[in-house]
Amino acid sequence: MRNVVVTGGSRGLGLGIARTLADSGFQVVAVARNSSDGLAAAIADVAAGTQGALHFRPCDLADTASLPGLVKTLRAEFGPIYGLVNNAGIGTPGALATMKDRDIEALLRLNVLAPITLTKYVTRSMLAAGGGRIVNIASVVAATGYGGLAAYSASKAALVGFTRSLARELGPMGITVNAVAPGFVDTDMTHSLGPADRARIERRSALHRLPDVADVADMVAYLFSEKARNITGVTMTVDAGNTA
Repeated sequence: MRNVVVTGGSRGLGLGIARTLADSGFQVVAVARNSSDGLAAAIADVAAGTQGALHFRPCDLADTASLPGLVKTLRAEFGPIYGLVNNAGIGTPGALATMKDRDIEALLRLNVLAPITLTKYVTRSMLAAGGGRIVNIASVVAATGYGGLAAYSASKAALVGFTRSLARELGPMGITVNAVAPGFVDTDMTHSLGPADRARIERRSALHRLPDVADVADMVAYLFSEKARNITGVTMTVDAGNTA
């Protein structure tokens, strides 16, 4: 069974991705600061099935100095790492002029520095195994912008650039690197949207609805499948046509 690490895998989008990949036959390790009731239930459900496996290992990803040790521990416990989904992130809202410096730094540390650092060490395992898959979870706001999310948009745009260059770097070694850019999805990060804002976004979408977690998770699973073996360096948008 191929091993896949999903960061921020205890809830929301990360949990959906972890569960979908496990159901697709991968051995998935969900990494987050804390577990959750939803993750515990998913682990039990997957264990009762016949496909993949799902585990949880705690880590504060913002503590980038701990990431080399995390990868070493995971490799020792599960074996070579085939896949990585850089999903963990925070979306602290606020006008840039009034955001606290420490909030900007925390956002960039978790959303940019942590995935780049973790990918660095996971890549070494993939190189030893002769190939792998990396998917970075970006956002449509990296391209469109959104008022009150300047720092967050910058962090997601950084992941898109990271994806393109790393795909060139790792392609000769049989590793694909792609990004998935969700639109506004019903998760904890978007619960601050009021009914009027949600309705406005739905009306603006070509399909007049918002995507859900399963839509994004299915796209990630596709990029991990053999059908996507020649797809790399691209950003796949899942937003129900909001940016069409």
